[in-house]
Amino acid sequence: MKTTGMMKAAAFSAAAMVFALPSAAADKPVFGLVMSFSGWFQPIDADTIAGAKLAVENINAAGGVLGQPIEIVEFDNKSEPPLGADGAIDVIDKGAKAILFPSDFDFGAPGAFIAQQKNVVAFSAASDPKFGAKGIGPLAYSVSNAGQAQGALMAEWAYKEKGWRKAYVLLDNTISYTKSLCGSFAERWKEIAGAGALLGEDTFLNGDPSIASQVTRSTSLAEKPDLVFLCSYAPGGPSAIRQMRAAGIDAAVLTGESMDGDYWIGSVPGLSNFYVVNYGSKYGDDPSAEVNAFFERFEKKFGKKADVSYGLRGYSAVQAWAIAANKAGSLDGDKVAAILDTFDKEPLVVGPTTWTAERHIEATRPMAIIGVKDGKFAAEGRFSVEKYPEF
Repeated sequence: MKTTGMMKAAAFSAAAMVFALPSAAADKPVFGLVMSFSGWFQPIDADTIAGAKLAVENINAAGGVLGQPIEIVEFDNKSEPPLGADGAIDVIDKGAKAILFPSDFDFGAPGAFIAQQKNVVAFSAASDPKFGAKGIGPLAYSVSNAGQAQGALMAEWAYKEKGWRKAYVLLDNTISYTKSLCGSFAERWKEIAGAGALLGEDTFLNGDPSIASQVTRSTSLAEKPDLVFLCSYAPGGPSAIRQMRAAGIDAAVLTGESMDGDYWIGSVPGLSNFYVVNYGSKYGDDPSAEVNAFFERFEKKFGKKADVSYGLRGYSAVQAWAIAANKAGSLDGDKVAAILDTFDKEPLVVGPTTWTAERHIEATRPMAIIGVKDGKFAAEGRFSVEKYPEF
């Protein structure tokens, strides 16, 4: 079926609309989800998937893409990265013109390489810059902020906003994201606070049942740190916090987006003095009215509050593709990518997004920092990094 003329495209927020250019596209706008619908990675992907589905619903209600409703096709990689390649082939065979892959480079790359070969745009919420033009190819885009920028942002915020001067780093040495996060924090902290302001660095693995030796080393320091920068994810991250607090370590604990959400808070009763960087507060107090409205729509559609902020990224992946396809007047991967590469502070629901032909991940887009007191989460505000390690 052919569509012609100027057609109204999706209204992605209360204040923003885009309009499609004339198109002779005969193909249907099909969006693929090659995600972890089951397995250990499922809790990480779940809200990203939900956000993407909410975007499809909102966009279709406003006219669809190139005058046609978006269709979704799904494939469960069962939390097994190699299955991503099978999934990409499967959904492309079903007509997918763009695909959302899991929120990790190792999980998303196998399928994204296939998409690249088939002229299909690949999205992910991976925070590793390798998911992009340099690591995969010109049709791969991340809707996240780079892990290197996140670590540097937390260092700047801790020093300038909180006035802390002594830090200690505890790295869950399991995945690439945590390594990049802690590495960039340490580098930026030493730049702004001085080399002597980093009192020490230690490592553990997410599956370790005990970090007693790491706790002993940290409590034996000649000086007490103002903050511990923890790079981890559940269940190992909450376990580490619980053990630190039980040992009398009451320093502030700062962490990255991998410990977003409050679903794990029951394992650390009464947690306070904890801060996490993420994409938006799901607690109704985000500085962005659009983010608050998103989480209201999310709860209305799914009948429950979001577990984490990741839905913003899933929504924005579909949103970005729809905007670009409508402006290109085509579903062709190369043509859509040419438009994505012109995004300059594009107002996606996750925040203003800039992509270029060389860089397909954000760095300076403002991120939310959420604080916890007595087990209650509240937004501290939104902040942008000033300087970060190059990637």
